[in-house]
Amino acid sequence: MKKIIATLLCCFAVQQATAESRCTITPGSWFKQERIDCTYRGIRIPSSAITDREVIWELPLGTPPAGGWPVALIYQGSFLPVEFSRKKNDPFGGYWEARTIKALLDAGYAVIAPRAPAELAWHTNMLSPDEIYELSTDYSFLNNVFDAIDAGLFGPLNGDRKYATGISSGGYNTSRMAVSWPGEFKALVVHSASYAVCAGPACVVPLNLPDDHPPTRFVHGFLDTIAPWWAMDLYYDRLLWEGIETDRLTEVMGSHEWFPSSPNAVVSWFNAHQ
Repeated sequence: MKKIIATLLCCFAVQQATAESRCTITPGSWFKQERIDCTYRGIRIPSSAITDREVIWELPLGTPPAGGWPVALIYQGSFLPVEFSRKKNDPFGGYWEARTIKALLDAGYAVIAPRAPAELAWHTNMLSPDEIYELSTDYSFLNNVFDAIDAGLFGPLNGDRKYATGISSGGYNTSRMAVSWPGEFKALVVHSASYAVCAGPACVVPLNLPDDHPPTRFVHGFLDTIAPWWAMDLYYDRLLWEGIETDRLTEVMGSHEWFPSSPNAVVSWFNAHQ
């Protein structure tokens, strides 16, 4: 009986802890996994003259600050669109991606998750050498998303305080924000990826990076075999060499995934760059 009461009190404490959040954490049991569910909204935004894509987003609870909520864009990995509800054992640490969304919302960031083409992967590192990124539907789509932020389509947001993060393909796309939208982002967190045009072990970081490259933190598993740790390290070293603020969190036993450390790693970096 004491164990049952203790379990009920634990569950009540978890629900109380998330009572002022957009997200609810449901503890696991012998019969089901722990899960997180965050509310969200959806809209479709043009990606070309004849196509559009879904964007899901949510605002923090409470009254927005003067100028509007700061904005955290989160970019999906290959084949795995960002979801605002996840179970504890979802692949690639998806549960901790959703916990990162919760941490951002609770910290007062609006969270916007645009979809990649066909919900597969971003163009940033998939174009042939003779293709120009600025002609891709990613470029037009994300410009339309940024315009929608400024126009108030997502609510009272501060377009001058944009941040970005994402895993794998979304991590490369996070780096793309520094390359193709100079001066637009306050800070970036590249997760399990490297420079914008790299692809796994095929990675060459240019000798000269944008002068206004945002402060960038890397979160990476040392045992990652999809996007090797050393490829991230090339980018990290280049930022150091050019005097651009950077930082890295290495999960020594980590693979290609979100980690329990990811929510704090993202929010603390964004908070440090207001």
